[in-house]
Amino acid sequence: MTQASQSPPTLFDHKALTAHRARRKPAALFLHEAARDEVEDRLSMVNRSFTTPAIVTPFAEIWQNSLPNAVIVPDDDLLALQPGAHDVLVHAMCLHWANDPVGQLIQCRRALKEDGLLLVLLLGGQTLHQLRSALAEAETTLTGGLSPRVSPMGEIRDLGALLQRAGLALPVADLVPLTAEYRDLMHLMHDLRDMGETNALAQRQKHPSSRLMFEMADQLYRQHFATDQGRLPATFEIVCLTGWSPSESQQKPLRPGSARSRLADALKVPETKLPE
Repeated sequence: MTQASQSPPTLFDHKALTAHRARRKPAALFLHEAARDEVEDRLSMVNRSFTTPAIVTPFAEIWQNSLPNAVIVPDDDLLALQPGAHDVLVHAMCLHWANDPVGQLIQCRRALKEDGLLLVLLLGGQTLHQLRSALAEAETTLTGGLSPRVSPMGEIRDLGALLQRAGLALPVADLVPLTAEYRDLMHLMHDLRDMGETNALAQRQKHPSSRLMFEMADQLYRQHFATDQGRLPATFEIVCLTGWSPSESQQKPLRPGSARSRLADALKVPETKLPE
């Protein structure tokens, strides 16, 4: 097998992504602020004191006053993290832009101490489903085809499986759904630009789309999704993945058939056979 065949496909244009992020506006980073608050809440419920945190984020300013003494690094392909250096690591709202998400998670696992905690927050599969639907219908109607416009985002079951592929123990995946409302399609598009979350797909269309397409998409968005007040709702689905670096001290599942008592006895009900 050649080296080229081993490399993950280049799904995203990281030069374009960097340029988009450089134009961000702090007032539009509410998703990152929500992710930060979610991490702080979750860590407060863990019965452990963490002393050597690290955070992978494209927007360091969001996390400056969050975890004391945290090492903050950008989400480069090669993460600037020392092996075995951290007891908790947060990968914050950028895994959905990774060309090799499993590789990112493996690097995070290697940067954790034994029994260290990894928290990953990223955008999930239902994010901007209203926008994707309206754009797809408008473009198909006008041109008879589709061009890559919105990044593919994983569903929660598939994203949770990435933790196991990366060698993390006790994996858990859950959702934090958020909904924002906008005046019109252009208001939403401007907010995405100010977030640094606009189209950076490597195969994206390089020339501007027609104004007619966006006008039709706005009409379709309103037709299918508008609120009673005439606002356009936009779903943002934050997926939170939790895993631990392996340790012999962690709980292990029992072997099948190793139980010493019957469930029927514990529930104090008669035991019945399953129908054949």
